[in-house]
Amino acid sequence: MAEVFEILNDVNAISITVRLLLAMILGGIIGLERGIKRRPAGMRTYMLVCIGSALVMITSQYLTRDYPFSDPARMGAQVISGIGFLGVGTIIITRDRQVRGLTTAAGLWASACMGLAIGVGFYSGALIAMAVIFFVTTVMQKLDNELIRRIRNIEIYMEVVDPTHIHKVLDYLKDSEFTVTNMEVLRPKYAKNNPETTIGLHISLSMPSRKVHYEVISKIGKHESVSFVEEM
Repeated sequence: MAEVFEILNDVNAISITVRLLLAMILGGIIGLERGIKRRPAGMRTYMLVCIGSALVMITSQYLTRDYPFSDPARMGAQVISGIGFLGVGTIIITRDRQVRGLTTAAGLWASACMGLAIGVGFYSGALIAMAVIFFVTTVMQKLDNELIRRIRNIEIYMEVVDPTHIHKVLDYLKDSEFTVTNMEVLRPKYAKNNPETTIGLHISLSMPSRKVHYEVISKIGKHESVSFVEEM
């Protein structure tokens, strides 16, 4: 058993194969969850990031063996900072001014760090990291979504059938104990019946107590002057 660990910790054909395959598998597990959710970076992207990071650390270990005075951490440090360029490519701002892709970018960075651990032979750390990362991206997302749905602040987009009815909608929100903290007038996106008179509003609301957001949206949508409403 000790001989097996010695082989895997050294830089040889067997350890290189094991490390790269392990990087492919663990990176693929994390990326699979992102791919199922149709995120910008999926299984293959995570695989490649993790494999590339592992190869960097294998190369660093190889260089240290032949050049004892070299710095084995230098190449890994460049991966940690350089992966940010790939992560930025997954972050987008929608036309509703929502930021998307932050979790995917963070996952890519974490996958790169996991690859570095595999590449240097830190197998236990990589396996534990994979389990924790997968837990965060799957189980914790449900908790995160539930908490977001119940926070007291909410961003909504609504369309009012006529600009002269805006004050009616604002009065309705006030009577419903909602506080308008910010409002922006926009061009309507979904108006079909009366596009000439319909006006879009981006409104930030504060609620006196925690409420389920879809119930708030449903209540606002019942107003006769509101033709469309959605949470942003």
